[in-house]
This record gives sequence, structure tokens and C-alpha cells, in this order.
Amino acid sequence: MTFSTRKRVAGGLVAAGMFVALAGCASAPEETAPTDEATSTVVEGFLPCVVSGASPGGFQDKSFNQLSYEGLERAADELGIDFLDVRSTSSSDFAPNIQSLIDQNCTLIVTTGFDLGAAAGEAAIANPDIQFVTVDTTVDNDFDGATDAPNIKPVIFDTAQAAFMAGYASASYSTSKIVGTFGGGNFDTVSIFMDGFAQGVDYWNEQKDDSVTVLGWDRAKQDGLFTGSFVAGQEAINAASGLIAQGADVILPVGGEIYQSAASVIRDSGKDIALLGVDADVFETDPTVGELLLTSVLKAVDVGVEEAVLKAGQGDFDTTPFVGTLDNDGVGIAPFHDFESKVSPDLQGELDAIKAGIMDGSIKVESYLNK
Repeated sequence: MTFSTRKRVAGGLVAAGMFVALAGCASAPEETAPTDEATSTVVEGFLPCVVSGASPGGFQDKSFNQLSYEGLERAADELGIDFLDVRSTSSSDFAPNIQSLIDQNCTLIVTTGFDLGAAAGEAAIANPDIQFVTVDTTVDNDFDGATDAPNIKPVIFDTAQAAFMAGYASASYSTSKIVGTFGGGNFDTVSIFMDGFAQGVDYWNEQKDDSVTVLGWDRAKQDGLFTGSFVAGQEAINAASGLIAQGADVILPVGGEIYQSAASVIRDSGKDIALLGVDADVFETDPTVGELLLTSVLKAVDVGVEEAVLKAGQGDFDTTPFVGTLDNDGVGIAPFHDFESKVSPDLQGELDAIKAGIMDGSIKVESYLNK
């Protein structure tokens, strides 16, 4: 794990040269670019910090860890303050990383990922004066339907809404009439993409009297194809290969870097198979797979984190959960980019109508957040 801080001097942000090396340390994030002076009044002593999930890519994972970091970075830039970050290399780092930030006088701690929920909850209960922003988890470790501590602000996302649109687009694009999905693990924050995707395909079939099949997810059983890992590797290769062998010509991998394995399998197949990204617009964050991407299912982690940190820094910490939806631009889908000329000319208009229908409630999209 590696700690770093950013320091504002002479109107810009530079690395402060403060690194606390602990066991299993990794390289520090890159230095940030100079920015304008602070424009907001800041609570005295406010020091926001962020703990990454255990993704091998850390804060450069091209996914939710990177988005959390960027959201905090923008908020700190606008407030004109320092911030600390620490990368986790395994789940055993979570509690020690949080405690180390507490020991360094962090007043707000962002924890990135549902798997940090238990450690964040324990730390929040033990440190009621510290504010916590928890990404992808409500921190309901005792399953009583309420966040475990009053100093926690959850930042969560109803990504089923956006995945519904991606599923519809995938069914429209598919010529084999078979699309597939797989995930890193059957967790709510993963399966919500897969379930929304399947609902979107079902809606296409209903509207077009078609019969596109979804492989890798069973809505009735709420179970499907999972690799047991969120890293690129043989299990993800096997999952993608199996879907392609069964005829899928659009694939949605959900979980960290497993999309990279799917991309390698698609290339090796020599077939015309489209890939879907998740969390960020992967066409922008990882151009090496850009030509394969139909679209990406977006989760605006950076927006949720930035908003929470800005409010806290200005003395208005609000523990009401931020729930990203289509209505507040917390979720969405990316442009078709290189696939713009390959999709139906009617598709964008249909998606616009679907988005409006989801937002006004005339099209129902189920998820664990609204059942």
C-alpha cells in the first residue's frame, strides 16, 4: 500500500513529497497538473482522503477506483486543499489503510467499492467525528435496512437503468440473435448490470417481436456466469470463450479488468463481436480496445464523490445517499464512437425514448435498489 498527498503552493498543485511506505507498497499516483486558486470557503482543517479497492490497477484501473480518485482530486482542486490517497493491494489492507488515514488526521475518508463496506462501517462507528463516503455500498452490515453509522454517506448507482439501454442496443446490433454477459462475482453491484442488460434485451424482444437470447444471466434464478475474480486472466478468458462458442456476438463483462480478457478472446476469434464496457467510457479510458466497443454502461462515481467532498469541505456534509440514476446523470451509456455507422439509424431515437420512459416511470426497470 502507498500513501501520497497533494499540496497547493503558488497557485498550483504539486506533490508534497510525503510518502508513507508500508508493507506491500506500490508506486504513487502521478503528480497532478497546476490549477487555479481555491474558489470556496473551506472548513478549517478539512482533509479528505481516499482508499482504493484491491484492483491490481489501483487508482489507474480505468474503472471505479480511478473515477473515485478523479472525483476527489477535482473537489480538492476546487477547494484548494491537500488530500491523501492510499492503494489497497488486497482485502487485508482495508482496515489498516483506513486506520492509517485516521492516524494522519483525515477528516473525511472515501472508501471505493462494496468490499470495503465492513471495514468502513467499523471505522465509522469507532470514529464518529470522521466523515465517510462509501462508494457502491450502503454499509448495512447488520442487514437491518439502515446505514450502520450516522457519519456515512453512501454513493450508490441504479446502473440497471443504463444497462437496460445497453441491452436494448445490443439486441438491436446482434445478428446472431445471441448476446452474453459474465461478471467477476455475484454481488449486487455486479449483477445489477447483468440484470438490467437482460431486461433491456427482453424489452427489445417485446417491442420488436424478436427472440434475442441472453447467455450468462438467468433473471429468474438471479444467477449466472462468474469468474470469481475481478482481474484479467484465464477464468475471464474461459468465460468469454464459452459465450462466443455458443454464438454470442455482443459481450458484456462486468468487473474491473476482466473486459481485457474478453477483448483478447474477441480478437483471437477473428469474428465480428462487439464488446461493452462498464463504469467509465472505456473507449476513452482504454483506447487499446476502442475499436471493439459498441458502448459502455456509465456509472458516474467521480460525480458522486466530487459532490459529497465539496459539500463536506464547505461545511454541509449530507448523509442522504447519493443514488445515481438516468434522471440525475449518475448513470448512462457512452456514445457509439466507432460503431456509430454500424448501428441502426433508428437506434439512438429509440434509446432516447426509452430513457425518457424510464425517467417518467412508464418503463419499469427492476434492481435491488427499487424492488
